[in-house]
Amino acid sequence: MTEKELLKLKRSEMLEIMLAQSQEIDNLRKERDELKEQLADRRIRIEKAGSLAEASLQLTNIFVEAQKAADLYVENVKRSAARNKPAAEVHVNEKAAADRSTTMKSAPDRLTAENRHNREGKDNG
Repeated sequence: MTEKELLKLKRSEMLEIMLAQSQEIDNLRKERDELKEQLADRRIRIEKAGSLAEASLQLTNIFVEAQKAADLYVENVKRSAARNKPAAEVHVNEKAAADRSTTMKSAPDRLTAENRHNREGKDNG
């Protein structure tokens, strides 16, 4: 509307226009506030997504380090077992040899006792 047209309007018509503009301003403010809320929500989601991505990356790093530690532990256990295995085998072999030696030493004693028993039986019989 031009200035001349506005001057020709009656007071009631001017009030109607002002009321319509006031309602339009209120509607625009509500819409603006809603858009601000949506924007804030999106920012929060983006920040959370960034935070989640960072947390996920940190967890991934933690799991990688934990896997490395587990692998190192398993490797050390295998090395320790390999180092101790020959010693354990030697110990077992030494024990077996000692057992055989004891058995062999006691065998003549048993034979001697059996021979004496047999001789005594022949002598008495």
